[in-house]
Amino acid sequence: MLLGIDVGGTHTDVVVVDGKGVRAAAKVVTNHENLFESVNEGIAVMLREVRPTEIGRINLSTTLSTNAIVEGTTEKVGMIVSAGPGIEPGHYKIGDHYHRVEGALDHRGTEILPLDARQLEKAIGACKKAGITSYAAVSKFSPRNPAHENAVRDALAAASDFVTLGHTLSGHLNFPRRVATAYYNSAVWRLYNRFADAVEKSLVEYGIRASVNILKADGGTMPLAVSRTLPVETILSGPAASVMGILALCDIATDSVVLDIGGTTTDIAVFASGAPLIEPDGISLNGRPTLVRALRTRSIGIGGDSLLRVNGGAVDVGPERLGPAVADGGVLATLIDAFNCGKSVTHGNVEASKKAIAELAKKSGMQADALAGAAVARAISAIKSAVDALVDEINERPVYTIHEMLEGRRITPARVYAVGGPAEAFRQGLAAAFSLEVTVPRDYSVANAIGAALARTTMSIELMADTEKGVLIIPEISVSRDIPGSYSLEEAGEDARRYLVGHLGKTAPGERVQAEVVDAASFNMVKGYFTTGKNIRVRCQVKPGILEEYGKGVRQSC
Repeated sequence: MLLGIDVGGTHTDVVVVDGKGVRAAAKVVTNHENLFESVNEGIAVMLREVRPTEIGRINLSTTLSTNAIVEGTTEKVGMIVSAGPGIEPGHYKIGDHYHRVEGALDHRGTEILPLDARQLEKAIGACKKAGITSYAAVSKFSPRNPAHENAVRDALAAASDFVTLGHTLSGHLNFPRRVATAYYNSAVWRLYNRFADAVEKSLVEYGIRASVNILKADGGTMPLAVSRTLPVETILSGPAASVMGILALCDIATDSVVLDIGGTTTDIAVFASGAPLIEPDGISLNGRPTLVRALRTRSIGIGGDSLLRVNGGAVDVGPERLGPAVADGGVLATLIDAFNCGKSVTHGNVEASKKAIAELAKKSGMQADALAGAAVARAISAIKSAVDALVDEINERPVYTIHEMLEGRRITPARVYAVGGPAEAFRQGLAAAFSLEVTVPRDYSVANAIGAALARTTMSIELMADTEKGVLIIPEISVSRDIPGSYSLEEAGEDARRYLVGHLGKTAPGERVQAEVVDAASFNMVKGYFTTGKNIRVRCQVKPGILEEYGKGVRQSC
């Protein structure tokens, strides 16, 4: 059996899935002061339904890293950066402890300027004086030669608890993105590892011996042990869970909009011919582009528990959430309370909702029905506007799905899918606003947890081969070996697939994976009038998807 846990902004959803479908499901209130407690409570609830020995795999989606970055509660990081001619590292300064050290590699990884040992020693000394123990080392062209980053790591051996090395994040060349990604990875490392420690301790106490995986921003999972050194990959795992949930629950074949309506936010995703879109180069965090590949989503502050306010006769909805709906025991009127004043869907204590809306309306000089209707209309309008803006933005450039690039393809949504606790309440209003059929699938309220449970392991690597130098490297998995001058593009493709499958076989044993080459190129290197070798690049990945042996049990006609 699979245990899926999605830690959301309002609730933590938990499901147990077997080959026949959802065996058990529950929601617990998310404790933002201690997200582990929410996970722990969710596991305890599920163990009332199944035995610990029946659980073979746990997939977990957590907002921990995202929240820390958004709320500014990350750890201070010592950044040690080198670039060389042609770029000024100071332009990409991030954090308060950013140090430039002279040293340079060329585009093939050949050292053209040694790392300045005296500057490095001075930078480390300044960081130690500031009490820093988490670091990131980034040098330009490090995926071609990690020597300078490794030298920084070695110099930090006695002064650091953790060092992110830029070349381990991605084989893709982009110095500014690498700097930001390395910084955020180290900034959340300690917080995330305390969470991982607590999860592992809890599983031992519950007698659960299942493998544990964490959902990534691209909709795939990685083993908990791997995530300990790459916590930045867990950013935006919540929106990814909703996309994977729809993939698990429904067979989608058309251009579609997916809405995950929670208590605090609505996450928006767009599908092209049934395939979710992806940010191929990486998402931005606090306005800084990173190397973190992610499903393309957008979040807005509209949810079932969004606070209602009346300003100058206009009804505002959200983005604040100051507690649950009055229908659920809260004290301030929310969007769910407004829905309870209608006739289509009811939730919790309807009479309490009506009383709260009536009191707010009286204070504002409005009729209760008019206020409730205006609140619902305002929320639907905000969601529709956000969807239209996202679709327009997507149509301005080539579309990338998890399968391929669709150049010149315009997205024209033909259907809306809605999941999340309040989804059913929104159905009629969304259908009218979009003039499209709105599908709310069975198990919609725990779709995120289902998506997390069924997401399969994914990974992307980039193989680089220089036949003149006789060297092959795959920076993401620390592979380096000699190759002959006759080494070919075809051999590189086979090696990339073999190394990726072999690596995942060690980190995710027992899972069937299929690696695909998604980009391959070979360029002749010429000196004078003669070809001296080839520069070969191959990108290979295991794409996001659903564990089909379980997907058959949860999928429905929708």
